[in-house]
Amino acid sequence: MITLALSKGRIFDETLPLLKAAGIEVLEDPDTSRKLILPTNQPGVRVVLVRATDVPTYVEYGGADLGVTGKDTLIEHGGQGLYQPLDLKIAACRMSVAVRADFDYASAVRQGSRLKVATKYTAIAREFFASKGVHVDLIKLYGSMELAPLTGLADAIVDLVSTGNTLKANHLVEVERIMDISSRLVVNQAALKLKQAGIRPIIDAFANAIQKEPSTS
Repeated sequence: MITLALSKGRIFDETLPLLKAAGIEVLEDPDTSRKLILPTNQPGVRVVLVRATDVPTYVEYGGADLGVTGKDTLIEHGGQGLYQPLDLKIAACRMSVAVRADFDYASAVRQGSRLKVATKYTAIAREFFASKGVHVDLIKLYGSMELAPLTGLADAIVDLVSTGNTLKANHLVEVERIMDISSRLVVNQAALKLKQAGIRPIIDAFANAIQKEPSTS
């Protein structure tokens, strides 16, 4: 049995065409099914639904043989023990710094102010600001990042941005782009050796599908 770990939402939806290219179709809709393990049309392949942040852990420790997860999650997780054969170029977005529209970020950075930064992505934020020589106090949050500058909890946030509409709706502006983010295929290294006959065709089919559709996002 080959187990693929996916998270609900955009990554799941945008992985479906890649699975189809590998001849795999998920037989139940995760939005209507209460099951956390979904069957596919291939009796030897199943999909497990986990939180996006848990995908690397499931794959690393063998709860899943392979999975799809964002570059942001991999950086925060560390990615140790994971084979990362493909950038799937799906669920594309960017990691950015945003502040209140009336906050002079450039001046604060120039003057060497110590910034309070709220984020779920502490490893990415720490490395980014350290590379710029900016002193920050990181505040770990798990959701509703936009509230932090609005309530005075933080001067800035580091978060994923797709369209930017949520920032605009909350009177925030994007002031720095840290990196582009897309989703990766990750594979358990032991599973790749032990189940190569089943896993390798999936990797190859994904790779071929990406080449045919350079931008699936």
